[in-house]
Amino acid sequence: MNYMKFFFIFVIKLYIYYMENRKRSIIKAISWRMLGTVDTMIISWLITGKLVLAVSIGGTELLTKTLLYYVHERLWNRIKFGRRADEDFVI
Repeated sequence: MNYMKFFFIFVIKLYIYYMENRKRSIIKAISWRMLGTVDTMIISWLITGKLVLAVSIGGTELLTKTLLYYVHERLWNRIKFGRRADEDFVI
């Protein structure tokens, strides 16, 4: 038995499992939206000159786009396009 091959396949499968879980998708959505929201707030403030309006636009955008990103991410996890097929292995 080739233990290195087994170990390599095991690590890859473990990596894929943790890459695809819902918690990771939620954390990615939140961190990306925080960055995007700061950007939106700055642009809104520069355009309107009103900080309160910019923060309210950013806050609304944070909630809606976080939800949309999470749904988008979960739907793409169901699509097989662009993924390699799982290879069965025997221990």
